[in-house]
Amino acid sequence: MTIDQPMVAAFLAVLGGTSLLAVTARWFGRTDELPSLESWALADRRFGGLVTWFLLGGSIYTAYTFAAVPGLVYDAGAVGFFALPYTVIVYPLAFVLLPRMWRAARDHGSITIADYVKARYGSAALGLMVALTGILATMPYIALQLVGIRAVLSACGLYPEGWRGDLVLIAVFAVLAVATFRHGLRAPAVISLAKGAAIFGAVIGVVVAVLDRLGGTGRMFEAAARNPEGHPPLLLSPDMYPAFATLALGSALALLMYPHVTTAAFAASSAPTLRKVSIALPGWTAVLGLFGMLGIAALAAGVDAPSGTAEAAVPLLVKELMPSALTGVLLGALVVGALVPAAVMSIAAAALFVRNIYVEYFQPYATPKYQARVAQWISLIAKVGAVAFILGLRNRDAINLQLLGGVWILQTFPAVALGLFTRWRDARALLAGWAAGMASGTLMVVWGGFSALVTVRAFGVAFPAYAAVVALVVNAAVTLALAAVRRWTPRRHPDDPLPSLPVRSA
Repeated sequence: MTIDQPMVAAFLAVLGGTSLLAVTARWFGRTDELPSLESWALADRRFGGLVTWFLLGGSIYTAYTFAAVPGLVYDAGAVGFFALPYTVIVYPLAFVLLPRMWRAARDHGSITIADYVKARYGSAALGLMVALTGILATMPYIALQLVGIRAVLSACGLYPEGWRGDLVLIAVFAVLAVATFRHGLRAPAVISLAKGAAIFGAVIGVVVAVLDRLGGTGRMFEAAARNPEGHPPLLLSPDMYPAFATLALGSALALLMYPHVTTAAFAASSAPTLRKVSIALPGWTAVLGLFGMLGIAALAAGVDAPSGTAEAAVPLLVKELMPSALTGVLLGALVVGALVPAAVMSIAAAALFVRNIYVEYFQPYATPKYQARVAQWISLIAKVGAVAFILGLRNRDAINLQLLGGVWILQTFPAVALGLFTRWRDARALLAGWAAGMASGTLMVVWGGFSALVTVRAFGVAFPAYAAVVALVVNAAVTLALAAVRRWTPRRHPDDPLPSLPVRSA
């Protein structure tokens, strides 16, 4: 295959510039304090509004998001646009939840959300549950970023067959691994600035050029409506309304529970900073909407993505219609878009492991400096594990596990939300509800052939719904039922005297 040199040059320029920025992270918000896990994982909670906006947006909107959403529109039609109302729902929730979470974490001295849950309910078991669920949900998410990077490298012609292609992928990821190991959250914070500028600039340029080539939005939709055989219609059928609504709602509730989102939020300088950032985050939704429209443009342009790789529709469209240099810039921006969330995810997973597993159960007297050192190595191991996972298994395996991760992480929502807004104290009921939600959600997804949608039958009506929401309903039902039983069951207070035994007379 002939390599498009201008495209590759633009791609490498974006990637190289980002790598140079990662090296400068050592001077970004540097302090003279002793090393600690809080400094490494949360950058001493000193990020202002602008950096927090870029970091949160860069963590939430991954490279796979910008490829998968238009790919889903290209492959599944209108249901793929559930990502837009989902992000519209999530930011009012973020406006309410994130400042409360930040303040609670600061008041309890928490570095992770599991720290807060443990302190709030006085339950080490509940904190461990949140930590393990966060790690399980995050690891395949890191691997999925590598899937996005590999797809972009393949589109550029920079991913040769065999071990040479694997070396290219490892080399791209190695820069991130070294920068994150040394500088912690400061490295993705700096890279997120480049990601935002590259993504916003590139997608606006691509959309303008594509619409010009296709004759405007009207002609684009008309051409896309004449779908070739095998592509679904662009209008959402009424029977898919429940699926669309539950996908949007469930995804919004789950997103704020992911460790990489809470880590980016806890690094903010104050609760008011998070409120201001939440108001401005819909700017990222506008970009996501433009990417979703590119899925329709791919249909209109007659792009033929290989079976099972709908996420390649946008790279193929861009290569077909765009100048080489602009194509390279966009593809480079997508790779940078994967590096930011992958870095934050590895930091979040490492912090959860160190604070809520290693220190809690193995080394309770570890110093702050020692905790930071262990977290550095765990973050590196997480990245190496993600690379090994991608090189050894199929893309579909990573996607399936990430789907399960979304179901799992939503089951921590009751523990976090009830702690923030109520006086709920029953940790055992929350543990039982979590176990029920995890088990039911996993079984539904696996039995359904790893589909996000399951068929629900209620009151004689069957309709499709997001498996994570159905599992959350099971979770809530078990939690409330067990709490009611425990409340109305007489229990002996620890200070009450033991009941006296009857004494038999001689």
